Amino acid sequence: MSDCFELTAGDSPLLVSIPHDGRNLPDDVKRRMTDIGLSIPDTDWHVTKLYEFAKQLGATCIVAQYSRYVVDLNRAPADAALYEGQISTGLCPAKTFAGDEIYKAGQGCDDTERAVRVERYWQPYHRKLQSEIERLRERFGFALLLDAHSIATEVPTLFNGVLPDINLGTYEGASCDPRIEQAVAGVADASSFSSILNGRFKGGYITRHYGAPPDSVHAIQIELAQHNYMDENTGQFELEAATKLAAVLQNMLSTFVARANEYFG
Repeated sequence: MSDCFELTAGDSPLLVSIPHDGRNLPDDVKRRMTDIGLSIPDTDWHVTKLYEFAKQLGATCIVAQYSRYVVDLNRAPADAALYEGQISTGLCPAKTFAGDEIYKAGQGCDDTERAVRVERYWQPYHRKLQSEIERLRERFGFALLLDAHSIATEVPTLFNGVLPDINLGTYEGASCDPRIEQAVAGVADASSFSSILNGRFKGGYITRHYGAPPDSVHAIQIELAQHNYMDENTGQFELEAATKLAAVLQNMLSTFVARANEYFG
């Protein structure tokens, strides 16, 4: 087993990917980072804990162990920008979302090191992601991928104002059958949380690369505004609020599986 990820195998067609809750930093990278960089502020805090219920649904879960500052698993290895004309932190970020330097002056990640990081940390996660999708598709006839994320409720450098609570992305419908995406989005819409489909977040590399309805792989990204389950000032997980949100997420994932079984099972 690679130290790049933790895998829990399930017995349903659902695969939950959590690429940005990793906290590990290699020693040779830590030595070169600023204090702000070492605090890894852009982590998708507590997403693994929030989605703990997915295992009870029979989902297979793959969780990254290294920080997105080492390499961003939700970016293409060629480092192409996801959103044209908008700020991109890149495959091996040099700055935080807030624009602060991650590395001390002159000690950032060059092209040679970037290639090493892709091979050492990016490739193992994606090889396992691909193999699990293939395993599920072979067993069930289709595979469902949920890419789970969260972000600070306000990030002025990336978007204006306050994010909706639940942000679903299917790359404008290209990564998921429209009947399934509408059913999942409908659960979010009917909840007490604000939600949007293919708004600011349309799905990152994982959703866009692996989601392929003609090949029986349906992928959805969910980006959560963090104030719904944690204190954004202290970073503390808030159990009561998280339990309320997790109940909605559980309903969304159950609907994801149920509708796919109805149409393709």
